[in-house]
Formats: sequence, C-alpha cells, structure tokens
Amino acid sequence: MDVRSEIESAVTAAALAALGEDARDADPLVVPAKDPRFGDYQANLAMGLGKKLGRKPRELGEAIAVELGKAVHEGDPIASAEVAGPGFVNLTLSTPALRQRAAAMRANDRLGVATANTADRQTVVVDYSSPNVAKEMHVGHLRSTVIGDCIARVLEATGQRVVRQNHLGDWGTQFGMLIEHLAEVSETHARTPEGEPIAIGDLNAFYQEAKRRFDDDEAFADRSRRRVVALQSGDEATMDMWHELVGESLKHFDAAYQRLGVGLTRDEVRGESAYNDRLADTVDALDAKGRLRESQGARVVYPPGFVDREGEPMPMIVRKSDGGFLYATTDLAAIRFRLHELHADRLVYVVDARQAQHFAMVFAEAREAGFAGDDARLEYVGFGMVLGKDRKPFKTRSGGTVRLADVMDEAVTRARAAVTEKNPKLSDTEADDVAEAVGIGAIKYADLSSDRIKDYVFDWDRMLTLEGNTAPYLLNAYVRIRSIFRKGEIDPAAIVAEPACDEPQERALVLRLLEYPRVVASVADTLEPHRLCNHLYELASAYHKFYEHCPVLKDDVAPDTRDARLALCDLVARTLHHGLGLLGIRTVERM
Repeated sequence: MDVRSEIESAVTAAALAALGEDARDADPLVVPAKDPRFGDYQANLAMGLGKKLGRKPRELGEAIAVELGKAVHEGDPIASAEVAGPGFVNLTLSTPALRQRAAAMRANDRLGVATANTADRQTVVVDYSSPNVAKEMHVGHLRSTVIGDCIARVLEATGQRVVRQNHLGDWGTQFGMLIEHLAEVSETHARTPEGEPIAIGDLNAFYQEAKRRFDDDEAFADRSRRRVVALQSGDEATMDMWHELVGESLKHFDAAYQRLGVGLTRDEVRGESAYNDRLADTVDALDAKGRLRESQGARVVYPPGFVDREGEPMPMIVRKSDGGFLYATTDLAAIRFRLHELHADRLVYVVDARQAQHFAMVFAEAREAGFAGDDARLEYVGFGMVLGKDRKPFKTRSGGTVRLADVMDEAVTRARAAVTEKNPKLSDTEADDVAEAVGIGAIKYADLSSDRIKDYVFDWDRMLTLEGNTAPYLLNAYVRIRSIFRKGEIDPAAIVAEPACDEPQERALVLRLLEYPRVVASVADTLEPHRLCNHLYELASAYHKFYEHCPVLKDDVAPDTRDARLALCDLVARTLHHGLGLLGIRTVERM
C-alpha cells in the first residue's frame, strides 16, 4: 500500500469513528498540499460530507481531526491533523514513518510499484503503431507507436500479461495498384521522374509512382483492379509479390522500432490480412444475432446510441454491395479473435482522435452482438495531431509529410551539438551514444508529456532544452546523481542508511518519491502517460532543489548525514531510471 492510500484509510476510519454511518462510502479526497507550511497532505472529506449532511464542513473537519489525533501512534504515517479554512484537514506526516517507507521503497526492486496477484492478473491486448505497408513511417506514426509502447510497459510493470498487436495496413484495393506496379517495374526496369531506378527499398517513391500511374493511366488502373481480384483469390504469383511488399516494408519498420527503442517484433505483427478468413464468419455471426439489415444493397448494422443529423439510426457497413468488407468488419473480427482466442480481458486501441466515432460504434456493436461481454474492457486511446510552430499539421518546408527517420536523424544531430557544447571532454564514441539517447528520448518525451488527447506543437528548441519539463532535464538529473557516486567512488549498494528526511528539501523529495507507485498505478488505469512525465519532472525539480541546499560529499557533512543523503540520491536515481524506462527512454551515465 502506498503512503497516500494509508492516509486515505486513516481518514476514512476517523470519519466513521466521528460521524458513524453518515460517513460510510464517502471519498476521503486526500491530495498533496500545495504549500508545505500547511502540512504534507490535505483531506477534503469534510467539504463533501458537509453538503451531503447539511452541516458545517468545519465542524465535521474538527471532529475528524480529533479522531485522527486519537489514532496516532508510533509507526503511523500521520503525526498531526489540523483544520483550516472552511473545513480542510491539513495532515503532517511523521518523519520516522516517512524515512522507514522510503527505506522500504529503496529495498524493493520494483520501488513499491504493486503488481497484480495471480487471481487479479489480466491479459491486455494493446493495438498500436499500425503503419501501412509500402509506405515509410512518418511523423504521424510517432504518437501511436510511442504512446502504445509506454502503455504496454506500464501495464507489464503492474503485473498484467500484455499482448502487443501491430495491426498493419497490409490489405485492400490499393495493393492491386502496388502489386501491378511491382510486376511491371520488374519487367521494364522503370525509373522515377528524377531518373532513378524504382525499387521497393524506397517505399515512398515506389508508392507515389504507383499512385501516379493509377491516376493517370486508365489501362494501368484496369490492370490494377484485376490484380485485386487475383490477390483476393490467392493467385500464387500475385501473393508472392504481396509477400515481397510486406517483407520489404517490415525491414523499414523494424529499423524504426529498433532506433526508437520500441518493443514491437515480427511476432507481434498481425495485420488486416490476418483476419481475411474470419470476415465472412463475422458477418454470419452478426446475421445469426439478428443484427444485419440491408441498405442500398450493402449489409449494415445499427450500433445502439448512434444517430445522424436527422436523428435517424446511423448505419455501419460490414459488407459492401459488391461483397467486399470494410474496416469495421475487420475490427469486429479482431475483437472476436482477441477476446475469445487470445483470452483478453482488456483491449486497448491506440489510434488517432479522428477515429473516435468509428471505434465507439465498433465497440457498441461488439457488445450488442455478444462478441464482447460486460466484463470485457474495450478502450479507445485517442491522441491529437503533431503540429508545427504555425499550429498547422507538421510538414516539411515543401509541404510534404515528414519522414520519421528524418525526425530521428535531426533530433540526434541537434542533441550531438548540445552534448558536445555541454561536455567537450566526451570521446566521439561516448558523445554519439549520449546524443542518440538524448535525441530519441527528447522526441519521445515531448510526445508523452503532452496530454495525449490534445494536439501538440513539435518544437526542437523546447524539447532539447536542459530546462523545464523535457527529457534532457530529467536525464541531466539522473546524470548529476550518478556523478556524485563516481566522484566519491561509492557503490550505491554499499549504502545501508535510511534515506535522509530531516531538511525541508529532503522531506519534499521523499514525499515525491513515495507518490511514485500510485502514479504508475494511475497510468495503468487511465492510460495517460503524461501523468508519469509530470511526476518525474516534479521529482527531478525537487532533486535539483535538494542538490542546491543539501551538500552530500563536502568535508563538513557528518558521515551519518552523508550516508543518509547518498541513500536518498540513490533512490531518486533508481526512480528516474525506472520511470524513464516505462516511458521507453534510455538513461546515460554522462552528458
């Protein structure tokens, strides 16, 4: 149990003792105090109860504070409780209790992060990244990939069984165009408009040339449509070329994932094509449930709760009049597979905010059709767009889509310059390694630290600065701590003292540390990585204040104080390392 949960339990017990059954099921409403002069935490229980019971909140707060005072004894986290304002109960925690809990956190490999027991452990499928075959990943793929990876890491850290799924866009009518182009390129040795040989290795050029031919050459378009039929019927030569396209694309995706430090492998790729043989059965299952209707020759369902502008039920097409299937059909088939064959308890879809209504309708239909039971948790994790400084979608100077590989190269180049300026003594090899970690970490953190549902502005200067809520700032805090141990030639594992908690800066740091397990648990529940980023930033900020006011290795520092501060430093470094790891950001020893 984390410290705040202990406090909430104590507040709830005090309210019951003071007010009896009137306080049953009341929310303790415990929050960290904004001003340390008024305690460490603030319980706002009396405010809510006052309205509910028709009594003065301050009167209720005083009664609760009295009961809290009676319950205080050695080992309890609460040392004192005082009423302030209209009924807030300000809580000051016991210094020995804080020190003991910080020591317990430091002794724990998981830093106090609770893991689900066997009975409560769930299987969670996380659907993320999902680039399209025959197209290079661009900056628009960054958010799904980075957010999804973080969510998967956090869920695993809390003991859940995570199944990653990369739902590649590897099927559809556009593949007739691409395969026909590949077939003819192989025969004619065609070239791009710039005169360069066309190769699948240049995915963007290959796709763009195929699309140009499809739009400009009606004969090619006709051949492409026939190629779609061949693909769907399993024609061997066509399937071989499709596999070639997919394989070449996966090489590009693998390189991007490896550089980003994202945990997606070939084994976790399950594209749209994987559900082809399940689509007709899914439509039949909808029919068996009485869900299908006909509309202009198409087969549709009407998910409950959705109406158009005229107030009429809104249809969702699951089979076109020509017999073809749509994304909705594939997504319903995927839900059936994930819940009934992967035995998932929770499905998480990390997809941009423009798909919100689509997934809301798919989820509603999955429940109505009985594909998903009431106990299945279906979650759409939407996110906003990446914008340039002009607040418009992030583009190249020529107006084109920004390639993800170019973004990573630029980040590392800029980080290399900043790292060299900050520490010119680093060897070239070490500077390159640090630049890679800082640059990639900076673009990931800039994404994750923003409330995911909102658009965010891609700003090189802001994301690479050593000040403010950025990856370099957090990494610098970690490096600063590690340098203390290097300078003193001290092995952190040899420090057995309890972490320091006497000075105001030490106490503030311990309070931040003890919130960490709760923050990780909240991210696992809400799927909002910015909560973790904000906590790590506050922790790093508290550490910098501690560093300025509480010397560690100076000669005039008493040995016991030195060891206690070293223990505190070690706990901060491990927490930063663990937290950044959950964000998918690699730490470095020097900067």
